[in-house]
Amino acid sequence: MHGLGAGVQGGDLWVDLLIVVLCILLSAFFAGSETALTAASHGRMHTLEKEGDRRAAAVNRLLRQRNRMIAALLLGNTLVTIGSSAFTTSVLNSLVGENGAVYATIIMTALLLVFAEVLPKTLAINYPDAMSLRVAKIITPFVSVFGPVLAAVEFIVRTVLSLVGVDIGHGRTILSPYEELKGAVDIMHEEGNVERSARDMFGGVLDLQVLHVADVMIHRTKMRTIDADLPPVQIVREVLSSPFTRMPLWRERPDNFVGVLHSKDLLRALDAAGGDASKIDIDEVMFAPWFVPEATTLEDQLEAFLKRKTHFALVVDEYGEVMGLVTLEDILEEIVGDIRDEHDLAVQGVRPQPDGSVLVDGSAPVRDLNRVMAWDLPDEEATTIAGLVIHEAGAIPEAGQIFTFHGFRFEVMRRVRNRITALKVTPQEATTED
Repeated sequence: MHGLGAGVQGGDLWVDLLIVVLCILLSAFFAGSETALTAASHGRMHTLEKEGDRRAAAVNRLLRQRNRMIAALLLGNTLVTIGSSAFTTSVLNSLVGENGAVYATIIMTALLLVFAEVLPKTLAINYPDAMSLRVAKIITPFVSVFGPVLAAVEFIVRTVLSLVGVDIGHGRTILSPYEELKGAVDIMHEEGNVERSARDMFGGVLDLQVLHVADVMIHRTKMRTIDADLPPVQIVREVLSSPFTRMPLWRERPDNFVGVLHSKDLLRALDAAGGDASKIDIDEVMFAPWFVPEATTLEDQLEAFLKRKTHFALVVDEYGEVMGLVTLEDILEEIVGDIRDEHDLAVQGVRPQPDGSVLVDGSAPVRDLNRVMAWDLPDEEATTIAGLVIHEAGAIPEAGQIFTFHGFRFEVMRRVRNRITALKVTPQEATTED
C-alpha cells in the first residue's frame, strides 16, 4: 500500500510539473502575441488583406478592437501565471515542506521573467508582422469567448481613466497621421531602408497639406514683368529674352496687373501678322490674370491648377495686394526637387566652399537649402534664409555680425538697406574641425 501511494504521489508530481511547463508556455504565447499584435504594421496588414490573406484580415479585426484584445491577452496571461505559481508551490511543498512557497516564488520569478516575458517579447518585437499572422486565428476565438467578461473589464478601465481625466474614446495618439507617416519615413531613412531622395519626395507629398502658396511663391521683388503699354515690338523682345513662358503684364503702375502673356500665344499672333510685330494687339493675345490667396494650401492649389488646366497664378494677401506668383512647377518641385530645363537660368544662390561653409543669397528659400545641402534648418517661422536669421536675431543684423543657432554659424556678408543679401553659413561640424 505504501508503494502504491508513493507511485500515485510520484504520478501526481509529474502531472503538476507538466502543468507548470504548459502554463509557462501559454504565458509566453500570450505575452509574445500582445507585443506582436501591438507592434504589427497596419499598412502591411491592410495591403495583405487586400491581396486576399485571411490571416491579415484576422489581424486587422483584432486591431480594430485593440482594447478588448489587450484585455483578453492580459486575462489569459494572468490566469496561466497564477496557475503556474500555484502548481509550482504545490510541487515544492510536497518536496521540501513549508519553505516550498519561498522557493516557488524565486524559481517562478526567474522562469517567467526569462521564458514568459523577455524571450517571447524580444522575438515578437523583432518579427511583429510574421508572428501576428501566426497567432491571429488562435487569439480571435479566445477574444470572442471571453467577450462578456472583457466588456466588463473594458467598462471598468474606461470609467477609472475618465475619473482621472483620460478619455480613450477619442484619438489614441497625440501625433497626427501626417506626423506619424513622416516620422516613420524618417526612421526608415535612418535605418537605411529608404534613400534620402525617396524620403524627401514622400515628405514633399505630405507637406502639400500644411504648406501654403506663400511658402513657395516667387516674391514680387523677383518677378519678371512687362509694361503692357510698351510697343508690341519691344514686348516681343522682352518675351524672347526671358527664360519664362508666361509673363505678367501691368499698366500704369508695376503692381497693377492686367493680364498674363504666354509665349506660344505671342508666336501664333506673330505668325498671323506675317512676322510684323507692330501689328500685334497685345490686349487680344494676353489672358486674364488669376489671383489666389496666399493662405491657400499647396494641395488645394495643385487641385485648382489641374481643374482649371492652367499653370500660373498671382498670389495676393488679405488686402488684395500682389505678393508674388506661383506656378505648377513650383508645387511639383516641393515633391521632386528642383526642375531644370535648357532655358532655365542657373541658380547662383547656393555656393559651397572648400572649407565646408556655404555662401548663400539671403533670398534663398530655407526648404530648398535643406533639400540641396541635406540640412535640417527650421522653416516654420521664415521662408528665406535671411528671414530665418532676422527671426532668430530679433533685429536686422549689420554686415559682419555672426550668429550661431540650430547647429550652424551664420555670418552676414552683405546688407543692402533693410535686406540681408548674402550670408556665409557653416555647419557646426565644419566649425569644430577648423
